[in-house]
Amino acid sequence: MSENVIYSINGPVVKIKNSKDFMMQEMVYVGNKRLIGEIISISSKFTTIQVYESTTGLKVGEPVESTHNPISVTLGPGIISNIFDGIQRPLKFLENLTGAFIGDGLNVSSIDDTKKWAVTVDVKCGDVLNAGDIYARCPETPVIEHRMTVPPSMSGTVVWAAPNGEYTINECIVKIKDENGKEHNLTLCHKWPIRNARPIKERMPITRPLITGQRVIDTLFPIAKGGTAAIPGGFGTGKTMTQHQLAKWCDADIIVYIGCGERGNEMTQVLEEFSGLIDPKTNRPLTDRTVLIANTSNMPVAAREASIYTGITLAEYYRDMGYHVAMMADSTSRWAEALREISGRLEEMPAEEGYPAYLPSRLSEFYERAGYAKTLNDREGSISIIGAVSPQGSDFSEPVTENTKRFVRCFWALDKSLAYARHYPAINWTNSYSEYIDDLRSWYKENVDTKFILKRQQIVNILHEEEKLMEIVKLIGSDVLPDDQKLVIEISRVIRVGFLQQNAFHSDDTYVSLEKQYKMMDLILFLYEKATKLISMDVPIAEVMQTGVFEKVVKVKYSIPNDKLEMFDEYKVDIELELAKVHIPKQKEKEI
Repeated sequence: MSENVIYSINGPVVKIKNSKDFMMQEMVYVGNKRLIGEIISISSKFTTIQVYESTTGLKVGEPVESTHNPISVTLGPGIISNIFDGIQRPLKFLENLTGAFIGDGLNVSSIDDTKKWAVTVDVKCGDVLNAGDIYARCPETPVIEHRMTVPPSMSGTVVWAAPNGEYTINECIVKIKDENGKEHNLTLCHKWPIRNARPIKERMPITRPLITGQRVIDTLFPIAKGGTAAIPGGFGTGKTMTQHQLAKWCDADIIVYIGCGERGNEMTQVLEEFSGLIDPKTNRPLTDRTVLIANTSNMPVAAREASIYTGITLAEYYRDMGYHVAMMADSTSRWAEALREISGRLEEMPAEEGYPAYLPSRLSEFYERAGYAKTLNDREGSISIIGAVSPQGSDFSEPVTENTKRFVRCFWALDKSLAYARHYPAINWTNSYSEYIDDLRSWYKENVDTKFILKRQQIVNILHEEEKLMEIVKLIGSDVLPDDQKLVIEISRVIRVGFLQQNAFHSDDTYVSLEKQYKMMDLILFLYEKATKLISMDVPIAEVMQTGVFEKVVKVKYSIPNDKLEMFDEYKVDIELELAKVHIPKQKEKEI
């Protein structure tokens, strides 16, 4: 029987009295059910544990057992296509054991330790392996090759290597001897503490966009590979839907999706939808390159706090293989609420709105684990973090949103009025911003068009000018505006409806290449230039509108297929012909 026993229980917070047997962030087993917990505070009198499972039925006096290891995840083949809870327990396996609701104290393997993998061993006796080097490979799914890497704390010379064949994750396939003469066995998996960032060789400059196929993102507010973005929005504004669209279409190799504290029925819908989605790149299920972590609002609150770290550690593991990973966290507000609840039970001094004073440092700690990196094996990989934020009442001045803005460089503000008007993605173009424009300028010039950034800026300027004009319109109506300002409002409508609004259910509009996005911008600005010229000749705006070219340009997203971009030149000719029919006043004809 352990001498360390429970002294007090306060929800997920458990205390032990007069113990010196534990270290900070150590994983422990709590009570007779052996619930998983983590040491979060140590003093001369009390040791405090946060328990990652329900403490219902736990009693004072039950034992607490040390593991002498930090809370960790198992890294190896079998992660992709799986669905885990916040502490990397496989939910499908747990369902078979206990049914729809997870039982307490279930000590199961995170990844299947009975399945055999077709392993190719890439090393031979005498080879020198350093930390991060790849020593074996196996096909994890039909689209992802799993590359076994030497753990960062290990290196040595190969003294034995298994032949190619089928092995389970715990079978030794390579033995190495370090400089002290000690032998180490390398299997298909290893463990890593979730709160420790995995080491890299070098952080590289962020110069490439994460292409999503969503025009309002790729053109106006792009995110870079290795970048960070926040999607704040109130209830019903489309945070989850936007993240689904990004997960399906962004050009990342692997998606890690974390449902953190969301409603159980919504999370069930997410899991069912992901299972049914077909990856447009491979025509296979999207789950072949997706990891799902589900921690619903009725699951233990401490595990919600851990789920974010579990997800980012899995993302770092695949980055170290040389993959580009996109991580979706939905939502970081629920994670912050978990921090607030634990902090309250620990009787810590609250800061703004009851959140702990260390909320900003925890947010920065999480977002700083994103980045574009050169790995220890000299490959390039990246982690892009897209975190949803759920401010109550769509109040962007609340602490989680405000502090998140400090640590992300891309802010996609969702607007309730746009969402209710069925304008999706409901990203407000006046409240959103991206600080990656300058970093990506050269890439856009080299890979799309030298004028891409210039035309993007013209589009942004028109939208900002419309915003100012609408303030006047609200006060005194649009009739008092001169025709050139009425034209700005009309062309802004073309931009809003024809360019920024996107239809996820239309085969040509759900994903749009950067080349088509540029040509659409170019066509809109071409129309604006020609119409401005007519307005300057005293042609009434009403006559220009009667030509129908504005509506024709709005429908370009549907009428020009993605594989027939040469039609944009034909549309330019049509616009010129239609506008040439407009009657120009005689006085202006004489001046010309």
